[in-house]
Amino acid sequence: MTDSFVTLARTEQIPEGAIRVFRAGGRRIAVSRVDGRFYAIDDICTHDGGPLGEGTLMGDEVECPRHGARFNVKTGAVVSMPAVVSVKAYVVRVLGDDVQVEIK
Repeated sequence: MTDSFVTLARTEQIPEGAIRVFRAGGRRIAVSRVDGRFYAIDDICTHDGGPLGEGTLMGDEVECPRHGARFNVKTGAVVSMPAVVSVKAYVVRVLGDDVQVEIK
């Protein structure tokens, strides 16, 4: 069995309360740091494809910069319309200073 985790960043690249976008497995993944933990979701708003990584992070929610849809960065769940479909959330682990996500 092979390891399906991919290193996206170093921990210092994602400050507390920030969200950054990285590419892995042909995807754009928005990684955030909330209360010392790292979370990763797809960087594409399900409402109209807006870049969530360019949105505003408020606690554990990110607001899409286009129309204001909000998503929980821990689960990918929709928190506020106009989006009605959740975004994919990824399993994240930290090994040393490497932030890794599971790409399946």
